[in-house]
This record gives sequence, C-alpha cells and structure tokens, in this order.
Amino acid sequence: MAGQINLIINDRSIAAREGMTILEAALSKGIYIPHLCHHHELEPVGACRLCLVEIQGEWKKTVISCKTPVKEGMVIKTETPEINRTRQVAMELLIADHDTDCLVCGQNTKCKLQQVADHVGVNKDRLGRLKPRAERLPIDDSNPFFDFDPNRCVLCGICVRTCDELQNINAIDFAYRGLGTKIAGFGNKPRIESNCESCGECVVRCPVGALTEKGAKNPTHQIRTVCTFCGCGCGLYLGVRDNELVSARGDRKSEANNGRLCVKGRFGYKFVNNPERLTTPLVKRDGEFVPVEWDEALDIIADRFSKTGPEEFATIASAKCTNEDNYVVQKFTRAVMRTNNLDHCARL
Repeated sequence: MAGQINLIINDRSIAAREGMTILEAALSKGIYIPHLCHHHELEPVGACRLCLVEIQGEWKKTVISCKTPVKEGMVIKTETPEINRTRQVAMELLIADHDTDCLVCGQNTKCKLQQVADHVGVNKDRLGRLKPRAERLPIDDSNPFFDFDPNRCVLCGICVRTCDELQNINAIDFAYRGLGTKIAGFGNKPRIESNCESCGECVVRCPVGALTEKGAKNPTHQIRTVCTFCGCGCGLYLGVRDNELVSARGDRKSEANNGRLCVKGRFGYKFVNNPERLTTPLVKRDGEFVPVEWDEALDIIADRFSKTGPEEFATIASAKCTNEDNYVVQKFTRAVMRTNNLDHCARL
C-alpha cells in the first residue's frame, strides 16, 4: 500500500502511515510508550525525555520516539535496562519537585504523571535521597475560570505550545532558568494581567494538575449538544451531575470546531444553573408578572403583532441564535411585519 511503512516494535510487526513518528505509530497500535510533553495536536519538542526507545540493527541507537519518523524495516525496543534507568531517574527528578497530594488534586486518576510513574515504577528509598523544593510557589488564582499551581507543573510546555501554535495568543512562556524555571506571563505578572483570552485550551491539555478549572466537578454523564453562544455551531459535550451542568468540553468530531472552544463555550454554561433563570413565560397583569403556558404566551404575542404597524415595530436579532434562526428573524421582520427596522446585537 502506498504511503505505508512496515516496522517491528517489541517483536510485533505493525504498519504505520508515512510521516508518522515512532511514538504515534506505537500509540496507534495500543503500544504504550511513557510520555508527558507529547500532544497529537502540537509539534513535538522532546522535552520530557521519557519516550526514549532503542532502534536496533543498522540504525542502532537510542532516540526520542516523539520526534523520530518511522522508516521501512525499523526494529524497535521500547523497554531496555538502559532506557528504564533513564526514565526512572527522569521520573524521580520530576516527583521530587512535584506536589504529591494526589487525592486532593483535580487530575487525580487522570494524571499523566501518575500513569508514567505507574509504568516506570518509583522507588521510595531512592526518592528519599533527593532534596525536595525548598519553598512552595504561590498559586495564581487571578483568572476567574481556572487556577495555575506551579507546584504541580512538570514544565512539559504543552500549555505554552497550545497558546502559541493553536490559539496564536502567546500569553505565556517559559520564564527564568535552571531550578527557577516556571511558566509565566510577561513580567511574571498574574495571568489575569496577561493577554490570555481564557479559552481554557491549555487547561484541557495539561497532563497534570497544574491547570484546573475553578470549582470543577466530575459529571455522572455527558450530553452531546451545540453551543448556544453564537451562530458558529460549535459541538460540545455538557457534563451533568444531579440535574446540574458541571462541565463542558469540545466535541472533537464536530467539523465546526474540531473540539476547541472559546471562553463562552467552555466556561459560560453556569447560567443554566442559576435559580433566577426564567423557565416559563411571564405576562404582566395588574402590575405583576404571572406565569402562563407557552400557547397562551404565543397567542398574546401574535395578537399584539397583528395590531402593530410597520413603523411601530423593530427587531433586534441575537448572536446566541443560529445563522438559520437569524435568517428567519430578518425574513419575518421584512416579509411579515413589512419593515426594515432590523438590527443585531453583535453590531453594537
């Protein structure tokens, strides 16, 4: 087959697409290679050094699998004594500088660091020889939607690359150097003072608990739907728990957004839970708003519209409606109410 590469990983013959990296080829066939800084939507950087593999035969050498493209006839080992020792040292250095209060972390059971540590194995006696961080770094909770805890950050750079490659915002970057390296905005100011747009794309890609949504709860089930905030039609999954919306995530199969969301789609769902939200039509009678059924409310609207002249009527369409709904609104205004008194909230 054109564009197909045949190789062997851990004595298993597999076929990969031309242009794939060794890591991508292995993961596509269910072969786990430890990694922290890899994300399929971002350019590989090889920062964590955990995805080392050994290429045997004529190419014999140890390489970073996330940056090495597959070649025809490659024979690869993902586990050797030398590679395992290297991974264990890398993990020990990360854990020594990392908060280990996993049970109270928002990423508990979903943390990539836990997954790698479980695979590589961590020796408590060896960890005890390493000097932990002397001081606890302050948590940046300035953003209204998410917190950044540098004590849990593993400096994988996924958030930095997401902000640069996917969002083109460049709100954050690596600051300082050596043991003092951290992720920060310009001038190490709080995140709220940066040009961050609060899209949350960095939060959903963070492999550990460094970036977490404020007040996040795990849903009991999720419902596939369409975002209500504009006419783009972004697909998302709303998480539900005890008849309350508790989360929102992008639908990767949606052609409108490919899984990405803006600040409104990702964090703007909580108005649904507001106890003051109207759930039934209200009609003003004797100075008081009285609940009525939908049929009665629509009859009242139709009656009043029928008695209203073109120069007495105007419509303001909404960006929260779909494009199709907005088309119907302008058609109704012009064809039924016979007026061009029409505007849209987005213009204002």
